[in-house]
Amino acid sequence: MVLIRDLAQQALSLGYLTLESENQLRQILTTTKYDLEDLNAFMTLQLAAMSGLVKQESRQLRELEILGETS
Repeated sequence: MVLIRDLAQQALSLGYLTLESENQLRQILTTTKYDLEDLNAFMTLQLAAMSGLVKQESRQLRELEILGETS
């Protein structure tokens, strides 16, 4: 089973959260019981994404889509 802390650590070390990992996180958070360590890892990942330390593939795709519509 994939753990939130593993996905968060991978994204933090790469500086990038893939769409697949983001979907896995969403699935885990909504369907699985997780412990405090996983919750803390998720919050750390959220803060890193908000501060720009981790880029999100989903946001990059959305930005490209918006740019394509305005061009």
